[in-house]
Amino acid sequence: MNEWYPKEKKELNEALENYLSEKISVGKNQEIHGLIVPHAGYIFSGKISGKAFSLLNPKKINKAVILGPSHYAGFYGMRALGKAETPLGKPKITGNNFQKIGYEHSVDNQIPFLQKLNQEIEILPLIVGEISTEDAEKIARQIADKEDVYIFSTDLSHFLDYDEAVKIDKKTINIIENLDFDRANEIDACGKFPLLIMMQLCRLKGWKPKLIEYKNSGDVIGEKESVVGYASFWF
Repeated sequence: MNEWYPKEKKELNEALENYLSEKISVGKNQEIHGLIVPHAGYIFSGKISGKAFSLLNPKKINKAVILGPSHYAGFYGMRALGKAETPLGKPKITGNNFQKIGYEHSVDNQIPFLQKLNQEIEILPLIVGEISTEDAEKIARQIADKEDVYIFSTDLSHFLDYDEAVKIDKKTINIIENLDFDRANEIDACGKFPLLIMMQLCRLKGWKPKLIEYKNSGDVIGEKESVVGYASFWF
């Protein structure tokens, strides 16, 4: 496999089928507007992401906007992934009015899940640089009525020991679930800026994030001296 997910179509399909197979219930007739999912290598966080993506109805998602943080370039505002190709093919990409970035794994890692659900889905892949609270509100309003589903990409705390990571991540999860704008600056996550947009979008639309699952890399591989946190939510 490559750095993030299997590079062969058959292997990737099998992995995605496995990750999406564990169905969860969020209540009868509950509409899913969006997800918050991690973007680590699939062997670390694929199952956590899969539980979230399994909530989406493939017949009802024709368009998706993905918002993830920038790991390879520093900038202010937003840019878009110029093109994408996974072992499942080339997705339909929109976003011609944005300055382009060649690659960003926080966004790219979500595309195979969407392709597996609906091969014809149209994707707006946005990379979020540094923004202010005012910017987050403005962006939320810009995207509020344009897509069928919203995918916000973030991992949680990085490289803390296991017990400290759990403590810090629980605080971040609490802030997210309660849309606690007063403590938004305490969020410990690489996707803090996309999460600010998510919080503004949920406030605007009357949605509230609900935790699906939390784990960290220590739970997955057993190494607990330096871990990375992963969580998935729906809203």
